[in-house]
Amino acid sequence: MVGFAGAAAISVFVAFPLLMLLQTKNNELKKLQEVVNYSQRHDSVTKTLNGTAFAAAIEHYIDRRKRIATDAGGVMIAVVVDTLDTISRRYGPQWADTVMQSLASITQSSVRSNDLVARLASNELGVFLPGATIENAQDVGQRIRRRCEQAAFSAGDAPLSLNIKLGGAVFDGPADFNHIRQLADEMAMERGGDAEDALPISRLPAA
Repeated sequence: MVGFAGAAAISVFVAFPLLMLLQTKNNELKKLQEVVNYSQRHDSVTKTLNGTAFAAAIEHYIDRRKRIATDAGGVMIAVVVDTLDTISRRYGPQWADTVMQSLASITQSSVRSNDLVARLASNELGVFLPGATIENAQDVGQRIRRRCEQAAFSAGDAPLSLNIKLGGAVFDGPADFNHIRQLADEMAMERGGDAEDALPISRLPAA
């Protein structure tokens, strides 16, 4: 009996550190998986969603609202830095990255808590406002433009000329992400540089 108890004690003594090591390795693996999942969904420069994750989130929202027969409307805003290529050529790509990081920070601080922000192109951010009205989107657009105007963008001591264009697309029901983005981009490039019209918005035709 004593021998059995001693063997059990030895087994516990040996097994405990092995179990602790296994738990530690499992925690490390879990953290590594979280890092991988994050990197797959986010842009490495701005830390916002990447285009693939952004599109999937919007399509999931539209599909889910459609299944429960609820209004699937919302607004997408395109935020385009028209001068980013010029900044990159003149001052270097690191300053273009800095501009996009600052713009992402400004944009994220200007949206509502449940809105999504993503980097859709080297010089473009996308914002999705689920269930938003045109007035909601105008408020967000005005905040982004005003805060960009108030921010001091510079490369070292040299001030940067930052031309921000904003455009929006509103939709009321099921819609294709590519159509939503195309319309928002068109509004940004055609009319989005006018500070008097903080956020020109067009309505996506019903599917």
